[in-house]
Amino acid sequence: MTKPLTTTSYAILGLLRIRPWTTYELAKQVRKGLGWFWPRAERKLYDEPKNLVALGLATASEEYTGNRPRTVYAITPAGRKALRGWLGQKPEPLSLEFEAMVKVFFADGGTIDQLRETLVSVEDTARTRISELRSMIDAARTPSYEFAGRWPINALGLRFELDHEAQVARWAAWAREQIATWRTPSDAGDWDWEAALR
Repeated sequence: MTKPLTTTSYAILGLLRIRPWTTYELAKQVRKGLGWFWPRAERKLYDEPKNLVALGLATASEEYTGNRPRTVYAITPAGRKALRGWLGQKPEPLSLEFEAMVKVFFADGGTIDQLRETLVSVEDTARTRISELRSMIDAARTPSYEFAGRWPINALGLRFELDHEAQVARWAAWAREQIATWRTPSDAGDWDWEAALR
């Protein structure tokens, strides 16, 4: 039984439009690129190509590496048409999954030190992710980079992710500064929360 198409389905079709891949290669590409803004469980990534084949949007062919078989998936004309149609639809609003923000939201159930540690972790993680992205960008700036023709479109997504991580780091630094005089997460003293929202 086939499942309905999801954003992940179209993401896989988008990758297959670039070139044929095995499920292992698809999962690796998602981790390396899409995972920055569309993280998905690896199991789901392994199931999705089979669903696309069942729907006639992709093909599966068996190849051999030595004696070892592997299944390679490729997009079909119907898959290209489906992808093109989806690209023309209005996107859903931004959805943010951010565990640290859930911890901040409920910080009044813990200690001020826990809140401070959460904010330090958020800032450190964002700065680490910026460094990782910069390293990936630098490593790909070679004449042999297989997706060199995609640099302009990749740059749009990379710029978003760099700016997003920088904003997260700035917010965490600002929040740490704001809570510096708080006694507890539920006792902010005379901190002016209204000024913070202006």
